[in-house]
Amino acid sequence: MESALREEISRFVASDIGNRFPGRNEPYFDEPLVAFAAAADPLFQEYKSIIGTFHLTPAELVAASQPDDSWLPATVICWTLPITENTRISNRREETFPSRYWAETRNFGEQFNSSLRRHIVAWLLERGYRAAAPQLMPAWSEVRESPVGPASSWSERHAAFVAGLGTFSLNDALITPKGMAHRLGSVITDLQLPPSPRQYPERRHNCLYYREGTCGACITRCPVGALSKEGHDKYRCREYVYGTVVKSVAAGFGVSTTGCGLCQAGVPCEARIPAGRH
Repeated sequence: MESALREEISRFVASDIGNRFPGRNEPYFDEPLVAFAAAADPLFQEYKSIIGTFHLTPAELVAASQPDDSWLPATVICWTLPITENTRISNRREETFPSRYWAETRNFGEQFNSSLRRHIVAWLLERGYRAAAPQLMPAWSEVRESPVGPASSWSERHAAFVAGLGTFSLNDALITPKGMAHRLGSVITDLQLPPSPRQYPERRHNCLYYREGTCGACITRCPVGALSKEGHDKYRCREYVYGTVVKSVAAGFGVSTTGCGLCQAGVPCEARIPAGRH
């Protein structure tokens, strides 16, 4: 089932019309990376102290979302959808607002990501397994203020970290083998699959700043100073991305959500894990 599931995710990304820019036969995303985490991995419980008590474990998501039909998740299926090179190049050139390609990827590409979530849930249900997509479950919610800033009851980034897909960066993105310019998704299921190994020695290993004290390129890419050597000011970032940027360019681009991504493009970790000195 592991191979079949990986193949189905890759097939859907490669063939579904939702992974195409409007009016041109060009995808939002390249070949996905797929990994698995044990739903009972202790890290999901630890996130309650790292992120906040509001962050739910896979089992809590099911219990809160389906109280009359509860089941016990065994596996968290996680994927990375790498943003294509043309889109990354277009965003490298920008200094204030995201490029049209980037904004369309954030808006329509994330809609495709939700279609992928639903497709994998249906694919598993057809084979007799229980499944649900945390991002689409009733128990998923945003938390606008918390000790770690704006957050939610399920973090795709933190689930992907448990599954070994990458480590965190100075700007709070996840640096995967395909870099940090991506969208993430997950599905929980009672299908038992072997967990993917976490190959990185610590949670920020792939970031040159944390690994070697060098780089910090993402700091200079932020147009509003939301990044510094102290980390990521999530409130300032959110105000700019969901306020200023949307008001300035969303209507012209024909989207409702634009993202920003300037700190994810034009940096050494844009599309790979940077080698650094070591």
